[in-house]
Amino acid sequence: MCSNATLPAVLELCLVDVAAVRAEPSDDAERVTELLRGEPVRVEERRDGWARVVTAYDYPGWVREEALARSDGDPVDEARAYLGAPYLWGGMTERGIDCSGLVHMAYRRLGRLVPRDAAQQEAAGTEVAPTDLRRGDLVTYGDEGRTTHIAFWLGDGRILHATEREGANGVLEEPEPDELRVRRRRTIRL
Repeated sequence: MCSNATLPAVLELCLVDVAAVRAEPSDDAERVTELLRGEPVRVEERRDGWARVVTAYDYPGWVREEALARSDGDPVDEARAYLGAPYLWGGMTERGIDCSGLVHMAYRRLGRLVPRDAAQQEAAGTEVAPTDLRRGDLVTYGDEGRTTHIAFWLGDGRILHATEREGANGVLEEPEPDELRVRRRRTIRL
């Protein structure tokens, strides 16, 4: 996983299914890697319809500018795209996703790289008072020793999260369950 120190908070995203990344700004240049739809990249230079980019895994190259765009969307809306996806520990796709994967991917689809693990996400956030929670803020859960769960705050006592418990499996919106509320650790904003 790349560190947030390497990349700026706002990046550009790949708009096409697959975009060739070239060694030089030319369609004839060596293909060094590929960008996939939604992948965030840092743009360092633009020249004659080409953009010199650095991928999230620190791979440099040139890609056609029309394959990129900046996104100003809403992480909650992006997370809602996963509604109904099954819970899968370590998952990050519609075929299966876990709670921190949902947060990571919602931001990643907007070109923001946030940590992958719930404890790392909690540490990266700015704490806000529970009375100051806004839609899209995050609530973390666990015990004194560790963070074990994270969810988007929707307002009016509702959360959006990926969960696996009796009677609920997958990404869903629901009133914050009592068994989670009593295990709240922090309320944060990324």
